[in-house]
Parts: sequence; structure tokens; C-alpha cells
Amino acid sequence: MSKEVQNTNLFQQVAVLLKNAQQQVLRTVNSTMVFTYFEIGRMIVEEEQNGKVRADYGKQVLKGLSQQLTKEFGKGFSLSNLEQIRKFYMIYSKSETLLRISQIQNSQSVIVESESTIPQSLIVEFKKFDHHTLISFFKLTWTHYLFLMRIVDENERSFYEIETEKNNWSVRELKRQYDSALYARLALSRDKEGILKLAKEGQIIEKPKDIIKDPYILEFLGLPEMHQYSESDLEEQIINKLEHFLLELGHGFAFVARQQRISFDEKHFRVDLVFYNRVLRSFVLIDLKIGDLKHQDLGQMQMYVNYYDREMRLEGENKTIGIVLCQNKSDLLVEYTLPEDNEQIFASKYKTILPSKEDFKRVIEG
Repeated sequence: MSKEVQNTNLFQQVAVLLKNAQQQVLRTVNSTMVFTYFEIGRMIVEEEQNGKVRADYGKQVLKGLSQQLTKEFGKGFSLSNLEQIRKFYMIYSKSETLLRISQIQNSQSVIVESESTIPQSLIVEFKKFDHHTLISFFKLTWTHYLFLMRIVDENERSFYEIETEKNNWSVRELKRQYDSALYARLALSRDKEGILKLAKEGQIIEKPKDIIKDPYILEFLGLPEMHQYSESDLEEQIINKLEHFLLELGHGFAFVARQQRISFDEKHFRVDLVFYNRVLRSFVLIDLKIGDLKHQDLGQMQMYVNYYDREMRLEGENKTIGIVLCQNKSDLLVEYTLPEDNEQIFASKYKTILPSKEDFKRVIEG
């Protein structure tokens, strides 16, 4: 090996080490800052409780603290920012948070009688945990938490927090996933127990149905809802925005091919998009359809899936999954076309714009 190659290899190894160190330092700084805000919020609530939670007293506490901190430390401690810090503590000092922190520390679960009370008891409970445990609990940035605090429903907020950490979402991607109502779309096909599991564990993939969304939101393609485009145009835009499409598909997807040819009896067919899901260890075939879903579309996908199961699937891999993406569909047509025990073929709608909050319920129920 030449000296130049050796130097290049050494540089690459050192560069990776330094980048990892920089990322670790950044994560530590972020966690420490968020924990500090949490502690400030706790102190504010303690002081308010000393004043018997009188609204006028609490407001004066924040106003005076804001003036003193701004004078000493500069910007960042306005009255509105301190109100956000107080709100952060109030939200994240609920019993569910205590239970999650106690699991980190491998101690017995902390039990709090009521989540709705002003958390005087929680202030005592939090002091049971060492600072390292509390710091390690807050793994997102303060900007992430500012957005998460806007989500009123605790189960929904917990879901997005877990998914953000799990998938390393930026704040921009977190907002996009929230705006596309990911939680609502996943919750649609689950019972009450399943929805609670989403809140506590995030999206868990155990069977093909777990990866399916209906509808898929493809606003990142930049195709207006009423624009006349072809299936090839739709496919081309997906390939151009493949990274965004993979994020919309969800956990564990890897791109394999487009227009994958299948040949037998001197006839040729092409699967629009082929992916592989590493979690399910299955091929996932996607066919794109403009307009209404037809029973022939499902029959064609059934053929593709059968071919992959018999000719492409390796020993140890699970059965192939087929998804037909269409603009409109009849649930009854899908039900009567596919076998009753079907666990491989799915039909989902797609939307090329983000529905408004008012329209979204109609979109997912339409």
C-alpha cells in the first residue's frame, strides 16, 4: 500500500472520529440546555406554589425573573420565553413522563395519583432521579419541544416525540409528518389498545398491514391536485423526490428498482416501483394508477406478487407485499376482489396536496 493511500485512509478514519465527536458534543449540549429549561420551569412552578398559584403572583414572578435574567444573560429570557419554559415543565412533569424516566434508571415505576393536579408531588418525585438520567431523557432539541408542546392530545404528542427520536427527524420533517396527520392515518386502522400502543411505542412493524397508510400524502411532488398528469409523470416525480417518498413510506424501506420487468410466455410486464422492507424482510411492489381503482388493477398486482413469491423471494424472506396507489377507490370493490384472508395486497389512495384540518377527516373517511 502506498504512503499516499495510507495517509488517505488515516485521514478518513480521523475525520469520522471527529465528526462523531462533534455530533456527540452537539447532542450533549442540546440535552443539557433542554434539561436546564426543564429545571427553570420546575423552579418557577415551585415559586408559584409558594404563592398559592395566584395568577397575579405568578405573572409578577415571571416578569421580575425575565428582567433580571435579561440583564444578566442577554436575550432569550423574555416573558413569553419564560412562559414557554414553564409550560414545558408542566407538560413534561406528568406521570407518564415519570414512568418513562424511571424505566431509563431501571428503578421502580413512580406512581402519581392524578395527572391533572398541580404537580407539587411531582417536584419531589423528580428529585429522586439523578441529573444524568434526566438529561439523557431529553433527546430532542428545544425547537423540537416547542413544536411538540403545541400538540394538545398527549397520546399524539408522545407518538411524534418517539418517532422523531427514532427516525432522527429534523424540526422541518417533524412538522411535515404532523401536517400530513401521520398519527391519525396510522390510528385509523387500530382499536383503542392499538392507539395507546402507538403513543407509548411509536409505529411498530410486525405484519404487512402495519406499513400501510391510507391515504399517502405526496405533497412534496409538487403536483397540483387537479393537474392532468400521467402515471409516468407521477413515477418520474417520485423518483426525483425518492428520499421524501421513502420517508412517507415509513420504517425500513430501501429502493430496489423502477419499471422492473417480469417475463413469461413471451409476454412482458413491468412493476412501477420495487422496494424492500428490512423490518418485514419482504419485497414491496407499488403500482401507480391515475383515477379510480379497477378490479383489474388488483388482479394485476396479485400476479406480480405471486411471481415475486415464486421466482424472486429467497429462502428465509417473507411473502411479497403489493400496494396499488390510486387517486380514488371503492372499499367494497377492494373487499370483493381480494380473498377474505388477504394479508399481501393493499389499495391506498394518495393525495398530492396537504389537506386542510377541516378537510382531512373527509379525506381519510372518503
